[in-house]
Amino acid sequence: MSIIQPKNLLSVPSGSLRIPRLLSRAATANQSILFSLVIPTYLEAGNINKIVRTLTSLLDESIPGDYELIIVDDDSPDGTWEVALSMIREFPQLQIMRRENERGLSSAVIRGWQNSKGRILGVIDGDLQHPPHILLQLLNAIEKGADLAVASRHIEGGGVSSWSFIRRLLSRGAQLLGLIILPRVTGRVSDPMSGYFMVRRSCLDDISFNPIGYKILLEVLGRGRVEEIAEVGYVFCERQDGESKVSWKHYLDYIRHLIRLRFSSESVEQFSQRLGFPIGKFIRFGLVGLSGVFVDMAILYLLSDSSTLALPLTRSKIIAGEVAIFNNFLWNDAWTFADVSTTQKGMKQRLKRFFKFNIICLAGLSINVLVLNLVFNFVISNRYIANLIAIAVATVWNFWVNLKLSWRVTQVK
Repeated sequence: MSIIQPKNLLSVPSGSLRIPRLLSRAATANQSILFSLVIPTYLEAGNINKIVRTLTSLLDESIPGDYELIIVDDDSPDGTWEVALSMIREFPQLQIMRRENERGLSSAVIRGWQNSKGRILGVIDGDLQHPPHILLQLLNAIEKGADLAVASRHIEGGGVSSWSFIRRLLSRGAQLLGLIILPRVTGRVSDPMSGYFMVRRSCLDDISFNPIGYKILLEVLGRGRVEEIAEVGYVFCERQDGESKVSWKHYLDYIRHLIRLRFSSESVEQFSQRLGFPIGKFIRFGLVGLSGVFVDMAILYLLSDSSTLALPLTRSKIIAGEVAIFNNFLWNDAWTFADVSTTQKGMKQRLKRFFKFNIICLAGLSINVLVLNLVFNFVISNRYIANLIAIAVATVWNFWVNLKLSWRVTQVK
């Protein structure tokens, strides 16, 4: 089923994100072509003319008449799709899809591939940050036998033009996180966050995809039938027009995508064993911490509100925080780390665990404040998002250090 579009616009496929086999498409189109390149766009009216002309010039020389360019625009307010539509008469290989009811780069790419006729499928950004001439090297790698050819910033010939230290740090941090959560997928390429690649259609057809955010390569590597991979170095360029659309939400979507791909193939227990990290305990620790938030808020209200005891705020907060820590300790001792606490019985051992827990949580509070200030002042100028990130970092700290110190398995004498 497809959503009907005005004349000269491609129909937007609806339903599952499944790329049809080429034979079924060829039966209706009476032909197939070598290469289909999808260009996902949003607010790229200032760039679209130049990238279409540049790509057409390159591909007309190398594979004339054997390719198509498919622009998938998420109904840009600047009229990107209208600018592209005005170019169809001059560039007959150009096709336009305007999406009004869906959003997201990854799903845009797959919707474009669903409407394609190419035996090789590709994607390139519409902002000219991906140098178009690299396309020919990627295409050459596919024609030599690779299932997937990825443009990489992290091999010889690759790099970034003028990123800030913070952006470089976030990029490398995201890559490291991918190696931790999904090593068998992200470890197959040097640049798993690349959005510039080509893949054989036969590696993706009849597979149901379920991406989040903008890292479509994760989905291709995680669900596709990809065996041989080639990489080509490229330098990620700065924008010539418009503004970057990368935000904190994209990083959160990236993490969610990694977790979704991981859990789609393994149980929590299998994941924990492979990762060497007790996911089940961490989830219980997080739930206990959430209960502590409510305890903290309730005690703070009872002590400091003008309608109750009306104690000074600082004194009330210290008491509320300590009560919340005590609450969290009791639940963690009885539930999260019950396997350890039941082997270390006695009031002396429990008091020792409580003392360690208290000290670690106070250190976690210091880390929370430090991360909050660093993120708010240098990365994301939203205090609430920065606070959530700080809480997440402090939670991981509290859990891991408590696991290793407060509830470690030792012989008690």
